[in-house]
Amino acid sequence: VEKRKDDSVIGGTVNQTGSFLMLAEKIGGDTVLSQIVNMVANAQRSRAPIQKVADTVAGYFVPAVLASAVITFLVWALVQPEQPALAYAFVNAVAVLIIACPCALGLATPMSIMVGIGRGAAEGVLVKNAEVLETLEKVDTVVVDKTGTLTEGRPKLTECIPVPPFSEEEVVRFAASVEQNSEHPLAHAIVQGAKERSVTVSTVSMFDSITGGGVHGTVENRNVFIGKRSLLADMSVQNLAALDDRADELQQQGRTVMYVAVDDRFAGLVAVSDPIKGSTMEAVQALHELGLRIIMLTGDNEKTAKVVAEKLGIDEFHAGVRPEDKHARIKVLKAEGRKVAMAGDGINDAPALAEADVGIAMGTGTDVAIESSGVTLVKGDLRGIVKALKLSRRTMQTIRQNLFFALIYNAVVVPIAADVCYPISRHLLLNPMFAAAPMSVSSVSVVVNALRLRTVRFS
Repeated sequence: VEKRKDDSVIGGTVNQTGSFLMLAEKIGGDTVLSQIVNMVANAQRSRAPIQKVADTVAGYFVPAVLASAVITFLVWALVQPEQPALAYAFVNAVAVLIIACPCALGLATPMSIMVGIGRGAAEGVLVKNAEVLETLEKVDTVVVDKTGTLTEGRPKLTECIPVPPFSEEEVVRFAASVEQNSEHPLAHAIVQGAKERSVTVSTVSMFDSITGGGVHGTVENRNVFIGKRSLLADMSVQNLAALDDRADELQQQGRTVMYVAVDDRFAGLVAVSDPIKGSTMEAVQALHELGLRIIMLTGDNEKTAKVVAEKLGIDEFHAGVRPEDKHARIKVLKAEGRKVAMAGDGINDAPALAEADVGIAMGTGTDVAIESSGVTLVKGDLRGIVKALKLSRRTMQTIRQNLFFALIYNAVVVPIAADVCYPISRHLLLNPMFAAAPMSVSSVSVVVNALRLRTVRFS
């Protein structure tokens, strides 16, 4: 939505292009901490699709127990040779009603979901709802962005190579002046690099961001473009080939190279290096051990992306990818029958995060990415994906155990309460008072089994 002077803007929205000055008029409970508390609380109250299994079983179970109690009463009333027959019939029918426990079926799923989501929150893994937790178990492909997800997202300006008559200081000044209004990590690296070189940054006007391409603006009454080579070529900038060999060399070293043009003249290159997070290698190895395929989608160039992919052992990568391409790639993977989790942190990742079966946002990223995802990793650590997957698998395993326990319990104790073994164990009848004990134990066992999720270890 385009905003003009004196328009109201809503807290939490992201300014995608351009820049503006804002006055904060209202504050309240919409802090990150409040959102985390609300997210966890809502997730713990949500219902997983597997809950439908318990609901369906319970729908048949209750009438079946009532029918069993009636049959027990009739059989004992008509067949029991000892007197008073009706008393025996009544006692056994009541025992059947008391010992049968639909409570265990009802507790099996929500208890595990509540404990599992709480355990995840303690580890910095925020799950939006129970359905996401269940879907995570089925994921077989993890798609990741590069900048800010695999890498630190805090790149540094390493080289500036001017083309005469421009000097290195001029190229840095023009580039940093335009980039000071950009939210991209590479832009921050250039601005910070200018400060470290004691280069004075000028005011920029007519600033605009070209999604997936670069940025441009007016600096010192001169039109400045900075971004991909293809962007400047589209703007008919001449002599771009002058530093192509040097750009290739830097890209093979894992640098991200950006071309700078001033008044349609090629001014030079700036290169930044974004180090891989220390935890990324460990996370990728752990994901492979879990049997997942890892695909990297990045807007960076082919050579830089290849260096990162080979270093980390990424199964597949695609470079020069625009936001809409990421979204389309997720759709293709889903059409192939894959269950896809997408991890990213930026505005350009939001469409793909929303399209994936499970979107995983770095908590260090933008609000729009977090809002588009089903899981948020508070620390922005890729190992959080491993934790989320392990937590999901363990939670679903616990739910199935609870459902199994509940069903087996009722299959065993209802016949006992009906005293089908009476001909063998003559005169030994189950008192309804004692029937209440195993009924309570079944519910407690489900709760205790769910609470074991609190001790899950992720290493």
